[in-house]
Amino acid sequence: MHTTTKEAEMLEQLYKNVKMGSDSIVKLLPKVSDGEFKTDLTKQLNGYEGLASKIKKHLKDMGVEAKEENPMTKLWASVGMTMNTLTDSSDSHIAQMIAEGSTMGITDGIKLLRDYENTDVSEEALAFARDVIKFEEHNLEKAKSYI
Repeated sequence: MHTTTKEAEMLEQLYKNVKMGSDSIVKLLPKVSDGEFKTDLTKQLNGYEGLASKIKKHLKDMGVEAKEENPMTKLWASVGMTMNTLTDSSDSHIAQMIAEGSTMGITDGIKLLRDYENTDVSEEALAFARDVIKFEEHNLEKAKSYI
């Protein structure tokens, strides 16, 4: 397999993004009261984990170990979610938070795609970015129905 530093950079960032999405769902899921919303979030969690697993395997095949987000970044994200749900932990508010997170995921994915698509990054790696964008777009549409 032809590997590049650029490909590893892109995939590592993509991995961190999907792991952040996964961590966010884990943090917010216990606060959700609506059964259907909980089911949808559980499906999203499985989707994030599936994407993370595929990206991690691709990185491993390249000889690169996938790294989690910096512990301080994860801590601040967790604190932010806790503070954000302190005054309003309604399903609607949580759906809004999910929508905002998915919007960030879409934006980050598009930016990664634009930054790396005209380089020597493999089509397979670029396909991961497209899959993440499509997944986040689906999550955004689902979240809108609960706002």
